[in-house]
Amino acid sequence: MSLYKTIEVNKNTTVFIWKIEESLNELSQGITLTESCQERVNGMKSELHQKGFMSIRQLLAIKNYEDKDLIYDEYGKPHLADGKSISITHSFIFTAIIISDDKTVGIDIEKQRDKILKIAHKFTPIKEYKTIANHDALIGKLTIVWGAKESLYKIYGKKKLRFLQHIYIEDFMFDDGKTTGEIRYDGRVDKYNVFFLEFEEFTCVYAMN
Repeated sequence: MSLYKTIEVNKNTTVFIWKIEESLNELSQGITLTESCQERVNGMKSELHQKGFMSIRQLLAIKNYEDKDLIYDEYGKPHLADGKSISITHSFIFTAIIISDDKTVGIDIEKQRDKILKIAHKFTPIKEYKTIANHDALIGKLTIVWGAKESLYKIYGKKKLRFLQHIYIEDFMFDDGKTTGEIRYDGRVDKYNVFFLEFEEFTCVYAMN
């Protein structure tokens, strides 16, 4: 099985990243799904989505969780039955989870693609990044910003936030591997630590309060 990377963020928070290289049958070994989740998998038209779903369950199993321990609230935000915070992400051949005993967490994986240039104006003041002349560096930075905002959106867990108006990411250098972010909404400002890494033309970003 393909556990790609484990990141011990602190003594109470861990990131697990999976690279999907197995067959669906291999990913299903040792996994028991609830009836509703089995129906979800059966109804997926894409085998890659099925594999992503099952690889997430393999990641849960590393921490001795079963499918039934994953609960979704009315907004679609995942929670663990024991009260620990979890966030989940899937992009093409990579999936990841972050679990924390004492922090509220969010995670996102994105493939680095040119198309982010076309949508950048929808989620960040693009003028902030116009000084980046290198094409690949611009895509890399925008992907981190998108992933950071997606992670904070997942932490908030409700569907009212707008990336452009309500979520702010402090500028950063690639070598830093981290930055900070804020959710500015409904008269409140909540601050978060944000971390990022790149691998195989993908970007992983995770955040916590």
